[in-house]
Order: sequence, then structure tokens, then C-alpha cells
Amino acid sequence: MSALLREAAAALRANQAATPELDARLLAAHATGLDAAALIAAAREPLPPEAEARFQALLARRLAGEPVARLLGRREFWGHDFKLSPATLIPRPDSETVVEAALDWVTAGGRRAEPIRILDLGTGSGCLLVALLMELSEATGIGIDVSEAALRTARANARAAGVGERAAFVTGYWAEAVMSSGIGLIVANPPYIPSEEIAGLSVEVAAHEPWQALDGGDDGLDCYRALLPTVVQTLSPDGALVLEHGARQEAPLAQLVEGAGLRVIDERADLSGVARVMIAAPAE
Repeated sequence: MSALLREAAAALRANQAATPELDARLLAAHATGLDAAALIAAAREPLPPEAEARFQALLARRLAGEPVARLLGRREFWGHDFKLSPATLIPRPDSETVVEAALDWVTAGGRRAEPIRILDLGTGSGCLLVALLMELSEATGIGIDVSEAALRTARANARAAGVGERAAFVTGYWAEAVMSSGIGLIVANPPYIPSEEIAGLSVEVAAHEPWQALDGGDDGLDCYRALLPTVVQTLSPDGALVLEHGARQEAPLAQLVEGAGLRVIDERADLSGVARVMIAAPAE
């Protein structure tokens, strides 16, 4: 098996994969059903023919640009494996900044033990809401998405993480799907890629992510314009809105936020040092 993995890694490296050795091991583990330790133990053994056929099929798809997470059907986020579906974005490490910022806000207010109500707009896989509920044992939450297929995935992820009883998932557009006042924390990672830029993204994104979760309109801000008025009617006076946004969008987004009657209270950078998350609260 080790020779097969070396050959696969070499092919992936030649194809400019960022992590060729890791990709090859993950695909082999998926094809064989072995965990990392068992895969190492079996390194000198040949793959059974059926497993090798599965591995080669996965490798071909990876070489064609399909992300490893799509091939595995899962992605780790906030220390937990999240199931994926064609209707959901692959959770990205940069989006953990949303969770970190939200938890910092809750902690700074001394509210970690409070029964905070959380709203996740455009929940997708449910990764933001589920991660927050895993950290906040007294909180409850609602995930909203226009895609029922995405919501089925999010429900499954909430159950798998042990927070299913504290999470509900609703089909609809932004906060107007609930229009319930007194929500203490709203998080959102809406589509924010300008329409004309989507085709120029990497094949992993442009060809394998749901366009509805990418397309933010001409300037990438259409979804913020739609969701902010619903947030203002839903957020409690002492609540917070935590928004992920694109690179160089913080200034125009701040104008939209303030124009909706909110005030920006913080801005966070992602793992690359790029401004990525805005925290806002009702204007005083």
C-alpha cells in the first residue's frame, strides 16, 4: 500500500494539490474503512482489489479538482466532524472566527450560563450553530436556510453533536422566517462573493460548491442588504450580530450595518490576518 500512496501523492503534487500526502492518506482511509493507525499498520500490505478500485476512483476525482471533503462527505470544524451534502458549503477554518468572536462576546458579558437564544442565518451544514451550542450548554438555537436539503444535513449534524434537542431548523429567508423578538445572538455567513468573480475561483470552489451559497450579487453585499432589516426587528436590545464577510468588504458593510440602525462594536481578522468578521449591536 505504501508504494500506491507514494504514487498517488506524487500525482497530486504534480497537480498542485496543497497537501498531497495527507490527501492520499485520507482517500486511502476512506476507501479501506481503516483509521489512521490501522492504515499505518497495513502499509506493507497490498490493498484488496475492491478497495484499490475505490481508491483509484477517489483519486481520479481528486485529480479532477473535487475537494477531499466532498469525497469524504465530511469536514472537521471546531473539533467536530460535520456531514456535508451538495447543498452545503464546506466549512472553512476562517469561519471558526465567527464562533470565536461570538463566544468572546458572550463571555465578556458574563452570559455563558444564560439561556441565550441564537439565530443562525443561512445555516448550511449547521456548523456555526452547532459549534456554539456545543460550547454554550444553556443556549438554544434556530438555523434558517432556504434549502430544505441543507436543513436535513444540519439537523443530522446537530443530532450527531448531541445538541439536537436544543436546535430547531426552519426553511425561510433570513430572520423573517421567525420574526421573533428577543434573540440574544445572531450569526451569519451569507454569500458574499461578487457574481462576476465566481467563475474565476479555484475549481474546488467554482465547480463543487453550491452557487447559491457563494453569489453575493454585483458587489457581494446583496444578502447583507436583505438580512439586516430582519435582524433589526429580531435582535434583543442587549444582543449582538456576528457577520462573516469577504476581504475588503468591512467598510461598505459597516455603512450598511449603521444604516440599518446598528453600530459596529468590533472587527476580527481571520487566520491570514484579513478582516473577516464584524460584530454589531443595536444602536444606543
